[in-house]
Amino acid sequence: MSPTELHDFFRNDRFAEHVGIELLEAAPGRARARLVIDDRHLNAVGVAHGAAIFSLADLVFAVASNSHGTVALGVNVSVSFMKAARRGALTAEAEEVSINPKLATYLIRVLDEDETLIALMQGTVYRKRDALREHLP
Repeated sequence: MSPTELHDFFRNDRFAEHVGIELLEAAPGRARARLVIDDRHLNAVGVAHGAAIFSLADLVFAVASNSHGTVALGVNVSVSFMKAARRGALTAEAEEVSINPKLATYLIRVLDEDETLIALMQGTVYRKRDALREHLP
């Protein structure tokens, strides 16, 4: 799929849209997205909820892993939160580390506006035989 087709496909990710995530870049094995933290993203102690940060990381994981045009579904993720985020924009960047016909692994970094590392996620996907185009609306 072209980066434009991939970007258009992931506009249908209704959860990411609901959370307020904006996909900035999609390329083979890579993706970048942004989330501006507002009141709805804060937990009870006033910092960005882990689920909001995870959702941002998960979107770029999905985009990067599906960028080759084959349906890829997460089978395992591990996330480490390095620093609390309170306000401002967070950016997540996914990078493909390893790929074969059945599995692929990605490293995702979530950074704040000062480029401080907020979270680090590693994810593995199972690559199905289905073409992503078969799932276009």
